Amino acid sequence: MIDESKILKVGATAPGFSVKDHFGKTVTLKDLAGKKVVLWFYPKADTPGCTAEGCAFRDRASRFAEKNTVVLGVSFDTEAENKAFADKFGFEFPLLCDTSRAIGLAYGACTTATDKYAQRIGYIIDEKGKILKSYPKVDAAKFPETVLADLN
Repeated sequence: MIDESKILKVGATAPGFSVKDHFGKTVTLKDLAGKKVVLWFYPKADTPGCTAEGCAFRDRASRFAEKNTVVLGVSFDTEAENKAFADKFGFEFPLLCDTSRAIGLAYGACTTATDKYAQRIGYIIDEKGKILKSYPKVDAAKFPETVLADLN
């Protein structure tokens, strides 16, 4: 169950992070300055809701790019699990492998470093690293379109 008091508020500085993605590359929030970032937390690679959500982001990739927006999926899965998920469904956006739960804890997607799964939440971070919008409750199938509408 999500603890909504842990959800970051609009206008707050987004916590920095440095983590490996499913490509084996290190991704940092600092390196994405000047772009908007959609951070979508998902519970488990290659499960029905996460697949629907990921495919919806994949299918709208050009629309996010037109809005100078980077999409980053975040789960507690390993690089191998996320790579298999991305390869199976053709995801070209990074899937961050938050195996330590550091990002999940910082953004309110989990309550302890031993939580098995991330909560399904999301954020839009602006070009200067501030929270533009937070989503404590996400409908996996509709979230990508919701985010696109909110980027206008």
